[in-house]
Amino acid sequence: MATTSTPHIIPGSGQLALQGAVALGPVADAQTIEITVRLRAAPDRAPLDLQAATADAQPVERQYLSREQFAQAHGASDADIAKVTAFAAQHGMAVISSDAAQRRVVLAGTAAQMSAAFGVQLEEYEYPDGSYRGRTGELSVPDALAGVVEGVFGLDDRPVATPKFQRLQADGFASAAAANIAFSPPQLARLYNFPQGLDGSGQCIGIIELGGGSRPRDLKIYFGELGLPAPRVKSVCIDHAKNRPTTANSADGEVMLDIEVAGAVAPGALIAVYYAPNTERGFLDAITAAVHDAVNQPSVISISWGAPESAWTGQAMTAFEQAFADAAAMGVTILCAAGDNGSTDGVSDGAQHVDFPASAPHALACGGTRVLLQDGGQALETVWNSGPNSATGGGYSSFFGVPDYQQGVVNGHAARGVPDVAGDADPASGYKVRVDGQNLVFGGTSAVAPLWAGLLALINQRLGRPVGFLHPLLYGSLQGRGVTRDVTNGNNGAQQAVPGWDACTGWGCPDGEKLLQALSD
Repeated sequence: MATTSTPHIIPGSGQLALQGAVALGPVADAQTIEITVRLRAAPDRAPLDLQAATADAQPVERQYLSREQFAQAHGASDADIAKVTAFAAQHGMAVISSDAAQRRVVLAGTAAQMSAAFGVQLEEYEYPDGSYRGRTGELSVPDALAGVVEGVFGLDDRPVATPKFQRLQADGFASAAAANIAFSPPQLARLYNFPQGLDGSGQCIGIIELGGGSRPRDLKIYFGELGLPAPRVKSVCIDHAKNRPTTANSADGEVMLDIEVAGAVAPGALIAVYYAPNTERGFLDAITAAVHDAVNQPSVISISWGAPESAWTGQAMTAFEQAFADAAAMGVTILCAAGDNGSTDGVSDGAQHVDFPASAPHALACGGTRVLLQDGGQALETVWNSGPNSATGGGYSSFFGVPDYQQGVVNGHAARGVPDVAGDADPASGYKVRVDGQNLVFGGTSAVAPLWAGLLALINQRLGRPVGFLHPLLYGSLQGRGVTRDVTNGNNGAQQAVPGWDACTGWGCPDGEKLLQALSD
């Protein structure tokens, strides 16, 4: 007697339509779709133990796994990949690729095949900013894949993230600022006492981009005007995305800001730019590709894109955080912009929100300040807040609990507090950049992530070993060493700056030389 398989709901796969979206009807059955199936770590191997890589100990005392060691010890099993391959064949779908280290299998098939395989109805949607292929409700897989498949990404191709940069414009939000100061990245490096005599040689800084592109001519001119050698920039294309520059009002601004800030701080480092589509699938695939990149081997990864936690599926937030924990095991530091829309993160529901992936416990969340230069050149920094849509993100997660390193720090909140650190982000004290032939001034927490990434590349160069997961040190033994400069004035809406850690600027802005010395002792 034949038995029927009971559908198994994939945890965290529930999805809602975008606000203001209208369903136009089913996706054409014959439409070709490519998806990423994320698998569990091999069940017959020891679970990932981060203690040796993340203890509150100097980097030289930590034990990191190489990417090869990680793949062997914590990748997906051949048996699980075979199960997904068989499942795909049953539904007429093709296996495009598989990667045990990244725990991913890429499948392609028609909309009809995908709908039948995962128990979902795919619809075409229209919303105020465009259109997308989407779904609502949860995804399911047969019993044989229960627990094997942890997430399915790509059925829904809505844009998920925005870049966290803001452009200073004479007639824009920043015009009311009393001071209009702009810094080159090397000037900010001096302001934050970055170590001298280092250029990041031997390091790779990974940068995740979900759109836009860079132009070699712009980079040559920009670094030439700074009197610096242009860094080597390498494009890595994910899920068919490419380096596609257009205009200065596009995501090109994010790409160039990231490259120019990180590259000006650490011009000797290789800059690996991972271009991916702006979808949950593209973002996740770019992150896992960068974390497990055995060719370029980034020791720091800068991410300046994000969205409020409420915009994400649970399966995506879980998968991103797992990838960041994997990075910690391999000594890779993940840095994320904390957002540019204050304590609501731009959500108009009356509640407070934080930006993801900055809210992931294994991401170093980077908040923003405004820099005022006083007579004599001394800098006074306050929380960046030029209005509800021009202010640093920060607050408490609604998805992640309190990490161990924040116990006793987050003011009685039972959730991950954001951010961890900060840097100059106000467009009115912004960064001089060059984008598509124009010299502009940008701000945003987007700039803070690559600024910190450049600093850590310098420190990794000097130490001869990656700093890796900085949080246990930052919240532990580094306290009292002056490695950050506390920002105690201002707010981002609901959150108020106070002495010590706060949900506006974290522990504050870097003192690069003191951080290096504290990590060297």
